[in-house]
Amino acid sequence: MTIEGNPAHRHGALRRSLTVGPLLFYGLAVIVGAGVYVAIASVIDRAAAAAPLSFLLAGVAAAMTGLCYAELASRFPEASGAAAYVKEGFGSDRLAQLTGAALTLAVAIAAASIASGAIQYLSLLVALPSAVLITLLVASFTLLAMAGVRESTGFAAIIGAVEILGLVVAAGAGFLAAPAFDVAAMLPSNFPALQGVVAGAFIAFFAFIGFESLANMAEEAKDPRRTIPYSIVGAVLVSTLLYVVVAAALVSAGRGGQSPLIDLFPGAYATLFALVGALAIANGVLVEIMMLARLFYGMARRGQLPAMLGRVHPRTRVPVEATALAGGIVLATALLIPFDRLLAVANALTLGIFAVVDIALWRIQRRQPAGKGVFAVPHWLPPVAAALALGLIAAEAVP
Repeated sequence: MTIEGNPAHRHGALRRSLTVGPLLFYGLAVIVGAGVYVAIASVIDRAAAAAPLSFLLAGVAAAMTGLCYAELASRFPEASGAAAYVKEGFGSDRLAQLTGAALTLAVAIAAASIASGAIQYLSLLVALPSAVLITLLVASFTLLAMAGVRESTGFAAIIGAVEILGLVVAAGAGFLAAPAFDVAAMLPSNFPALQGVVAGAFIAFFAFIGFESLANMAEEAKDPRRTIPYSIVGAVLVSTLLYVVVAAALVSAGRGGQSPLIDLFPGAYATLFALVGALAIANGVLVEIMMLARLFYGMARRGQLPAMLGRVHPRTRVPVEATALAGGIVLATALLIPFDRLLAVANALTLGIFAVVDIALWRIQRRQPAGKGVFAVPHWLPPVAAALALGLIAAEAVP
């Protein structure tokens, strides 16, 4: 059932105010902030000097699924995103609800891991218990997400520009500190090194989680059939290039350990970069809360969740109840699940959801060719994207 035919539609619509530029920076903000600042230490630990290849491999996998999301968002510009796509692909409300539940868990865990990662930076600046810092962080961003989509996406885009600038500066510092730049040293020379690249790519994929949140903004975008696909593709391509360059700079400079980015800077500069890192990572919490709220809103409008979650505020046009629920779930997850278990679980869940969404598009393409004006990808791409996603999960599961 389409949203137009759902009784929950009477609760009101979201405000269409977003264009390609703000959406692109919004996507970059969540991808970059939610990823490299948190995951890069684990990627270098697994892949060593070949860490840039891990980010490149993860970027290819993300780009292929990103293209699938781009076509699906162009075909079905709905806030519920993956849940709507699975419904359209498989014709099953139950499977759509299961996808929504899995996505809720994946987003909550991803947001919790982002919040926990931010605390690693914030604890260098503020002497408060971790639980207090996490609570303040999540509560503040939940309130900001309720203020309005232009306000929250605008804030995310501004912080996104700061975090990208921070990575550019870090890459420059890394290359300046490197005794030499040797591309050959970054290539795996044996099978164990190749295994390290694939293992690193599994974690590096976390650095790309967030492009799918752009699909959930479809009902708040102007001309979503064009703006959402362009924003998804642009955000994935730019973030891949940025990640590979930063990883190359770090391994060339011989940086590793728990905080390789901060270790590039001495004294007060390290404190300043810690502030940038905290803002960058924390920004991801805001976007994940917004994504989860739109998922709940969209599913409620399809009759797959209580209608209360499909209501919007008459002035801000924000799904307030859905946003409050999203913030509560993220906070509970961040406080209850240890950080060292978050990244792997979030990745496995997200990759599994991506594989299901890719297959959903493949089924849709076989039944119904893309109409005029719809962003379309080749028919071979969805199954290959699904195979790549499942391959990363299998590579992590096999010792």
